[in-house]
Amino acid sequence: MTELYIATDVEADGPIPGPYSMISLGMSVAGRPDLSFYTEIKPISDDFVPAALAVSGLDRDRLVREAPTAQEAMAAVDGWIEGLRTIGRPVFLAAPAVFDGMFVHWYFHRFVGKSPFGGSGAGIDLRSYWMGMNACDWSGTHKSVIKKKLSLTGLPHTHHAAEDAAELAQVFTALLERNKDQ
Repeated sequence: MTELYIATDVEADGPIPGPYSMISLGMSVAGRPDLSFYTEIKPISDDFVPAALAVSGLDRDRLVREAPTAQEAMAAVDGWIEGLRTIGRPVFLAAPAVFDGMFVHWYFHRFVGKSPFGGSGAGIDLRSYWMGMNACDWSGTHKSVIKKKLSLTGLPHTHHAAEDAAELAQVFTALLERNKDQ
């Protein structure tokens, strides 16, 4: 079965799920820009780190008033991913997978009861993948370095979850294409 690498980006208002909230989630299938998903999410906690919130530029008060609840948002994400199973096997992809995966996995288990990426939420971390491919040090794995080496200098990183997921999908698609040529 074809694997669908689901590039994932989250914006959060703090460093860990539970005490803090995932406030937006974007997903984009590598090699398939027509397959994407975005949602904002109502905060689950009153606590937040102002500097973390500022990164996204999202208005927390608006999210509290207007965004879908975590249960609604994660059920919609789960439904979208399950729908992809008709064309392939969903595989989680992030950069860094530790941060984004921590929020996504925790939110799926907390609000859906399971993760469509499996019990461990395992997936691909772009930086680790690059490090293994190129036998380089961790310091040589920043996404900006990867994009430059792949001649993808025109891709912005905006801290909007949908746009950053699409950026990651393009980077990973170029990386897979590069691997085919070698």
